[in-house]
Amino acid sequence: MNHPLPDAFLNNMQKLLGDEYPAFLCALDDAPALALRLNPGRRNAEAAARPYVDGPVPWCKEGRYLAPLGEDRPGSAIPHAAGAFYLQEASAMASAAVLNAQPGERVLDMCAAPGGKSTQIAAALDGQGLLVSNDPEPARAQALAGNLERMGAANAVVVCATPDRLADRWPERFDAVLVDAPCSGEGMFRRDIAARDEWRPASPEGCARRQAEILDRAARTVRPGGRMVYSTCTFNECENEGSVRGFLARHPDFVPEDFELPGVGSSRAGMLRLFPHRLRGDGHFVARLRREGVGPSAKAAPVERRDRDTAACLDALDRDVCRLPEHIADMRFFRQGSLLYARPPMCPDVNGLRVISPGLCLARLGRNHIEPAHALAMALDPECARRRFELDEAAARAWLRGEAVPCDGEKGWTLALYRGMPLGWGKVSDGVLKNHLPKGLRRH
Repeated sequence: MNHPLPDAFLNNMQKLLGDEYPAFLCALDDAPALALRLNPGRRNAEAAARPYVDGPVPWCKEGRYLAPLGEDRPGSAIPHAAGAFYLQEASAMASAAVLNAQPGERVLDMCAAPGGKSTQIAAALDGQGLLVSNDPEPARAQALAGNLERMGAANAVVVCATPDRLADRWPERFDAVLVDAPCSGEGMFRRDIAARDEWRPASPEGCARRQAEILDRAARTVRPGGRMVYSTCTFNECENEGSVRGFLARHPDFVPEDFELPGVGSSRAGMLRLFPHRLRGDGHFVARLRREGVGPSAKAAPVERRDRDTAACLDALDRDVCRLPEHIADMRFFRQGSLLYARPPMCPDVNGLRVISPGLCLARLGRNHIEPAHALAMALDPECARRRFELDEAAARAWLRGEAVPCDGEKGWTLALYRGMPLGWGKVSDGVLKNHLPKGLRRH
């Protein structure tokens, strides 16, 4: 092994695995199982990702293993910028699969950055219901919001708050809550040398104490009859089964709920492990817990009557830019400064919280004009745009650098597409599609 593993970790794993321990050690010497997850909201995602993939991930319908990487890396590919797929380790797709979010539910992802699990949940909701994604670290929350935007999540709100703050504000508000807790990271030892260096013999117990606090707060946000999924990317029993047993002892109103994960197996007492010597993926642990009782599922607040200015903005957007699909048109519209937003009416009150993304940004409003937002371009079915322009590969690369491209289309706001997938808004004038891609997204 090129980089030594901590002796205390190895001793723990030998006790845990017994006869399987040699196979486990061999698996840690193998190359990690890199993967991507297709975006079902992009109609050509499968074809766009095909050059990079090598078979399906059994426990995630949209998951695909990556083929050995060549010079053309999927993270720098045009389809990645278009939100065709999200690069995500295969085992990390398990927890959102176990959560099994359903369209129309209200879901909280408590520890969401950088967004792999949140974008997976958003895809499962299919534009219906609400996803609230949280991370208490501002820079990570910003990255989370960017990934949700790129993947076209229309019904997501991103906040930056501690778990206790959310528990105080939103008791019993959510149908489903995901807690992908900060952990000692033993499951990442194969692909992250830094995780090995940072690990200490006391790491698991310290992480378990922090996990207990987060779980206790998260439990308060689950409605009676709702469910909570707890996951880690570590191996030790202290942070996994130990954390779940401790939680259940403190919360008798929660019970384990068994499930089955294709390609992995059936849970026991609501808990399941993913080991790298048993499957093609890194280490992961996932548990599903159900809160007993019957409580009301998420209900939409009454839709407020639109004021005259908002109605005029929506009319201009419809006339000059796009038709809003039904799942967006039924949202609540509001303004923050010069920006027009939409968010599901079932969203709980966010006043007083640090909000990174209060909903789907539709447009920036000027005195006599309206400029459609990049988030709207990524969330929109291209067929809803009043004008569309398909870019070839060379033009798409130029577009992502922020350059204008030749276009003989009708004047006005136009959705730039690559293989039918959105890259952002431009405005046609004098035979040129002028680029309105946000500067922070332009490639150099």
